[in-house]
Amino acid sequence: MIRNAMTLLRHIIKLLALGMLLSGCSLAPKYQRPAAPVAPTYPLDAANASNAAADPAADLAWQQFFGDARLRGIIQLALENNRDLRVAALNVERIRSIYSIQRSILIPGLDATGDAIRQRTPATLSPLSPSGRAGTSSFYDVGLQIPSYEVDFFGRVMSLRNQVLHQYLATEEARRSAQIALISAVARQYLATLAADEQLALARQTVRAAEQSYELNRQSFEAGVTSELDLRTAEGQREAVRASVAALEQQAAQLANGLVLLVGAPLPIDLPPAGSLATQALVEDIPAGLPADLLVRRPDVRAAEEVLQAANANIGVARAAFFPSITLTAFGGSASTELSGLFESGSGRWSFAPSITLPIFAGGRNKAQLDIAWIEQRIEIANYEQAIQNAFREVADALAVRNLIGRTIAAQQARVNAARRRYELTQQRFDAGIDPFLTVLLSQQELFAAEQSLVDARLARLANLTALYSALGGGWQNDTSTPQP
Repeated sequence: MIRNAMTLLRHIIKLLALGMLLSGCSLAPKYQRPAAPVAPTYPLDAANASNAAADPAADLAWQQFFGDARLRGIIQLALENNRDLRVAALNVERIRSIYSIQRSILIPGLDATGDAIRQRTPATLSPLSPSGRAGTSSFYDVGLQIPSYEVDFFGRVMSLRNQVLHQYLATEEARRSAQIALISAVARQYLATLAADEQLALARQTVRAAEQSYELNRQSFEAGVTSELDLRTAEGQREAVRASVAALEQQAAQLANGLVLLVGAPLPIDLPPAGSLATQALVEDIPAGLPADLLVRRPDVRAAEEVLQAANANIGVARAAFFPSITLTAFGGSASTELSGLFESGSGRWSFAPSITLPIFAGGRNKAQLDIAWIEQRIEIANYEQAIQNAFREVADALAVRNLIGRTIAAQQARVNAARRRYELTQQRFDAGIDPFLTVLLSQQELFAAEQSLVDARLARLANLTALYSALGGGWQNDTSTPQP
């Protein structure tokens, strides 16, 4: 039995060497990255030269980009509990297991087998048994077996393995892209929540001022100093601001609910206190680089390229279907008609069975499959180019906003200062009996609208910085050295 096992081992080594020698190169076409269908530089990127020495967004961990401790804690919770991100991670594990299965096909398997057969043969079919008596026989067999192993002479199995490999890499990049999208969505939702709270605070202040104005007009009307028109005008202003408060309260509640949905769990009460839009410390000097950098820094672009390479490998699979398929099967062990004789001298048994299958007629199936593989490759080329164009546009749009949002905020701040001063002057003139109350009402409305617009402008600036950070490929890195709140 030991000699049989050694003989089988030598046969296995020979089969492995034979498979390695006969394995050929893949018939898949040589992959060439398509040219990027975008301009070599971004428009309106005047700030790119001034901050070229700063760290690229793809190398900047999200813990370093966002300075708000509460926001960092919420993002960490979202990365742990968001269901979409969890599904993306599970898809990576699933494709990894599929790749492990496909990779194992390249190596011959080895099974231990054992068979026991006892059968009865009628006398009319058993020439060895005495006349008129049925015969019985037994057969016992143990050993090691190499199941059907395909010699990858034309690279079919190699192409299948490469196809699944690129699919696995694509899912990993897709998971990173999903993390970037989640972090960006959580940050923008959080900032929108802060903006809604600030606007709500402004509306409540305006309500108090409107109520004071209404009360003064009511007293003046009852004293016969002012007309009912002024009283009803002040009342209408008060109710209009009250309606704005109710709408803003509803908006703030909906934004808070949306943030909880993104996080995937209720926000704990031990998070750091919320700040304001003015206290948000985001990294601003992020270099945009060149559009060519997106090919290696954007996970969604890399995922599209991995899918393209998987389609390229699938062409090799379709091409190999036109060529013969060679399989090997081997067995080595011991066989006997008696269980006690399995390990006796002379009971060794082995077999070696190569086979070849040559496709002759398939009704055009192989040709159609090859045509489909080429078409799918062209589809993935278009998808890859579209991913690059989408990434280019996202960066270009964010750069355009970044270069102009400062002027917008400065103009809105000047508008607020002018509106506040106008309100103070009209109030003084009304108190002095020079102007009617309508001028005070109009100036109050203008001040409220200006303050709301300034909050919107500040929110747009912070949201744009977040969008630029994610558009440049930042957000999938984790900085484990940064302490989490």
